[in-house]
Order: sequence, then C-alpha cells, then structure tokens
Amino acid sequence: MIIVVGDLVTDVLVEHDGPVRYGSDTEAAIRVTGGGQAANTAAWLAHSGQAVTLVSAVGDDLAGRQRIAELESGGVRCAVQVRTGAATGSVVVLTGATERTMITDRGASLLLDPEHVTSVLAGAPAGSHVHLSGYPLLHDGSRPAGLAALAAAARHGLTVSVDAASAGPLRDAGAQAFLSWVRDTDVLLCNADEADVLAGPGTADEQGGRLTAHVRNAVVKQGAGGALWCGRDGSSWSGAASRVPMKDPTGAGDAFAAGLLTAWLSGRGPEAALTAGAELGALAVGRIGARP
Repeated sequence: MIIVVGDLVTDVLVEHDGPVRYGSDTEAAIRVTGGGQAANTAAWLAHSGQAVTLVSAVGDDLAGRQRIAELESGGVRCAVQVRTGAATGSVVVLTGATERTMITDRGASLLLDPEHVTSVLAGAPAGSHVHLSGYPLLHDGSRPAGLAALAAAARHGLTVSVDAASAGPLRDAGAQAFLSWVRDTDVLLCNADEADVLAGPGTADEQGGRLTAHVRNAVVKQGAGGALWCGRDGSSWSGAASRVPMKDPTGAGDAFAAGLLTAWLSGRGPEAALTAGAELGALAVGRIGARP
C-alpha cells in the first residue's frame, strides 16, 4: 500500500496558443478537472495497478464531492477530510505546449488535520510506503499535517518519499528549513528549478550529491533531458526521457513519481525505476490534463 498525503483540488485548465495578452483577450480551450499533486500521483498509482490511499482535505461542497468521486472511480481509496465552512481548493493552470503556470487557491487543503493524518498512518498495513507532496510543508496552515505524516511514518517504520512540489513556494519557505523537515527521507524528487532552490546552481549530478547530505536518495528531473538518481553512497544512475509529442506538461511530474515508486517499491533498482517514471511521464504529456 502506498499512502499519498497532500492536496486534492479542482484544476481549471486553460490551454492557450502563444503568449497570454494581459489586459485583453486570449483565445483558449478551458476544461475543469480534478487536480492537486498528491491526488494526481495517487490517480496514476492506481492506474498502474498499485493499491493506494489518498489523505487530503476538501470543502463541504459540490466540488469536493466530485473530486472524491472521480478518484474513487479510478481505484483510489480516499481518506479525505471534509471541512465544513471551507471551499475545496482551486488552481487555474495556464498551459501551453512546453510549460504551465499555476494560479492557486489552496482552500481546504490548508486545513488538513495532523491528527487525521496520524490516524490513517497508524492503521497502515505493514510494509506500506508514504509519499508526501511537498505542498503541505510549504504553507503555514498545512505544515503541521505534513510534519505529522513524516513523524508517523518514522514511528511505524514506513519508507517515505517526498516531492519538492514547486520552486516558488520552496524559495519562500527556505531551502534549509525544507531540507531539515525532510531529513533522511528515503527518496526526494525535484525538478531542475526545485533543485536549483534546494541545492544551488550546478549540474544535476552535483545537485543530487549535495542533496544526499540530507536525504538517502535524490532524484533530479530534467524534463526532456531525462532524470538522475543519486544515492548517499555516491552512486548515481541516469535515465533518458521518452521522446513523445507533448500536448500538455500538467501532471507529468506526478505521473513520473507514480511510475518510479511503483517500480522501486516492487524491488527494481534505480535505473529501472527511472525508466518506469519516464514511461508514465510520457503517457501524461501526450494527453490533456493531469490524470490518466
């Protein structure tokens, strides 16, 4: 069982060609879908045949009920709090062919209760794995829940992975603070921008080496340049990206994490895990939206 802790929100996906014309009109295709880094990863894990539980929070509203129903229909077990008086979070995703920008209202995700997280992890089957989206750690309201997930995993002897989430909020929270929160995590995943924040400038190999002073294994994703896995013992493995036409990069990192974790937790090595992550990430970028 993989227990994913983090955000479940509504994505308003704005697919546009060319630059946004600020102060005027920009033609776009607009879709409303389920989103949230943790929820997306959970959906891709279920798609891969992995038993998965999502721990998150939504508002007591139609959007929250729809988000839970979508995940359950895809095979995700939802241990999701419904917070009365709060609205389910929403993210406007401005997406083009190569990049996306997110405008975020985290809503009820900020109200995830540490006691709820602790209770779910206390009931986890032996040998379970905890995957924590970095977003709970990056905001004052949800940080206690993120820290509770890490503490409970340690108490119960569960392996842990953390996704660094997003460069801007990471910079706001502070690299050293974040690295202190995730110290000795089994696997830390970050993209190139997040690695720049956490490890400073340099090659992916240099950054991964610096990060393993804090975590046991660091995975630095480089988009079309592939990904690198660095171990604390100085070992490293590289994985190439799968070459496919890109329709939408939204959710690609979440799918990569799901593929990598499914392979690694099944006993396959880092190189095979990187390949599995790249394959699922390629599937994600070849379609519109963040979910399978």
